[in-house]
Amino acid sequence: MREHIRGRPRPDGPFRGRAAALTALVLGATACASGPGAGGGGDGSGAGGELTVFAAASLIDVFEEIAGSFEEERPGVTVTLNFAGSSELAQQINFGAPADVFAAADTATMGQVVDGEGLDADWAAEHGGDALVFATNTLRIAVPPDNPAGVGGLADLADDDVSVAFCAQEVPCGSATATALEAAGLEVTPVTLEEDVRAVLTKVELDEVDAGLVYATDVASAGGRVEGLEFPGAEEAANDYPIAVLAGAADPDLAADWAGFVATEGAPVLREAGFGTP
Repeated sequence: MREHIRGRPRPDGPFRGRAAALTALVLGATACASGPGAGGGGDGSGAGGELTVFAAASLIDVFEEIAGSFEEERPGVTVTLNFAGSSELAQQINFGAPADVFAAADTATMGQVVDGEGLDADWAAEHGGDALVFATNTLRIAVPPDNPAGVGGLADLADDDVSVAFCAQEVPCGSATATALEAAGLEVTPVTLEEDVRAVLTKVELDEVDAGLVYATDVASAGGRVEGLEFPGAEEAANDYPIAVLAGAADPDLAADWAGFVATEGAPVLREAGFGTP
């Protein structure tokens, strides 16, 4: 049975407190998954095992589906998925949170883990000392279906009468947003900065803001609850999504099997959701 944890940073506490809380959550979930019949060994051959995957919030839908297929093909394997903003997850990993695989929404954030010597040495050596890029994503302007503010392009977000939600700049969608606005020569003051892209999407879905910058895949996942507007320059702010086996992986072979599965068998799922694939 697959565990699914949605990591959320707490704005009122220090990072170390968040790290401890998330570590406890993951350890608890892993303990539940390791009971009788959970399978053991996990050599990547489908003999069973447990896998904890930290992944960017924008990967929620696709990784849920890919994890289901992975478990079906490997009886006894349990995949625990923990989703949050990539920068938060990178910090958690660098502070020792237990995880086997990390999938980030940009290479800069993965670089924090690489620089912290957080990758499995053997896996990294096979991939040139770095992570494997398995997908790409581009920004869209998300507006409610009726588009009450009449937003037609990026420049409209600078209008004082338009309320806008962005990701915080320290997370990949926020960094991409800053790149897109700089390229367009725009200064936009959002009414809220969110901890991950799904939080921005939710603000738009609930009509709490007139617009938000999210990924194309988030617009697709909303299923008509928002409208996605393309804009010039979005491609220049596109994000590469890297995946890597971590130094703390309990079963590096099983972790490498998952990373390879995402990049190969998972590619059709990613493309259907709106991601680009190498």
